Amino acid sequence: MAPVSKADKKAAVDAAAWMFNVVTSVGIIIVNKALMATYGYSFGKSLYDPLLKLLLWKPEAIPLNVFTYAAATTLTGLHFTTTTLMTIVLRCLGYIQPSHLPFTELLRFILFANFSIVGMNVSLMWNSVGFYQIAKLSMIPVSCLLEMVFDKIRYSRDTKLSIGLVLVGVGVCTVTDVSVNTKGFVAAFVAVWSTSLQQYYVHYLQRKYSLSSFNLLGHTAPAQAATLLVVGPFLDYWLTEKRVDMYDYNLVSVMFITLSCTIAIGTNLSQFICIGRFTAVSFQVLGHMKTILVLIMGFFFFGREGLNLHVVIGMIIAVLGMIWYGNASSKPGGKERRSYSLPTTRQQKHGAASDSDDNEDKA
Repeated sequence: MAPVSKADKKAAVDAAAWMFNVVTSVGIIIVNKALMATYGYSFGKSLYDPLLKLLLWKPEAIPLNVFTYAAATTLTGLHFTTTTLMTIVLRCLGYIQPSHLPFTELLRFILFANFSIVGMNVSLMWNSVGFYQIAKLSMIPVSCLLEMVFDKIRYSRDTKLSIGLVLVGVGVCTVTDVSVNTKGFVAAFVAVWSTSLQQYYVHYLQRKYSLSSFNLLGHTAPAQAATLLVVGPFLDYWLTEKRVDMYDYNLVSVMFITLSCTIAIGTNLSQFICIGRFTAVSFQVLGHMKTILVLIMGFFFFGREGLNLHVVIGMIIAVLGMIWYGNASSKPGGKERRSYSLPTTRQQKHGAASDSDDNEDKA
């Protein structure tokens, strides 16, 4: 048998990381929506989608073109608490090596990440689903702008056109009713920029300090858990007028909360792995494949319900755009840096970088 080339090995790990992200992302959406819609953990805005209909066998649920949810902020804090416990266990087992992240960088990341979580939740509560989807789509051009300004990335004409095609396709699939109000617009603006900055910063910190996904998660998860658990109950009460501590925590709901927290470990880790291996822009572009997959699965399980002609056309346009993006961005000049390199310490170059590859290959 011919030896596996380094390029083939990288492609296999990239594909595995991406599938890991898709499975955990879709999984946590199913569990969270079941928790909110069926078991009354309504500290957020929960919308049905075809996978939830499959789980609960409720064909009368809202149409197939809805693929979004806002997890309760307190629940997100519990997600990061569980993720923190995972990083502690991995550190004890030797899978996470000692590393350094300056406090100012950590603080900046936590601000971006927490504003992202809160902003997305508030945006969905205050906006129509259509405007919320438009805001999510605008993260791609914002992420492109951040890479162009800070990393001096230059995109070819084909890469720009392919991104535009993806935006058009996903927009046709998901954007229906669109209504805008002042406070909703402000929430969406904060959500878009903070999320784009957070995802950009994941890639930036991993490269600058030669941190693996495990290392970076070990630095950021405890701080996010602590801040969200403090802020979360107050924010959830402000948005829903319901107290988290007054919820009926029965056996089934606690099982769903535990399952949600367990899957969140994979979601958080896979996001860091994917953005570290690719970029924030690629993560955003390919991330819309999850939307397309949910629509396709809904078609196979529930027939033509909600899957009209313009949704099918949008799906085809989006998939073609993603294929075009993958081809265009991988060509020479498709997406290149114009003479810019991030500083790294000599010790990190020789030590932590090898740990990053080893740990992520294990993931």
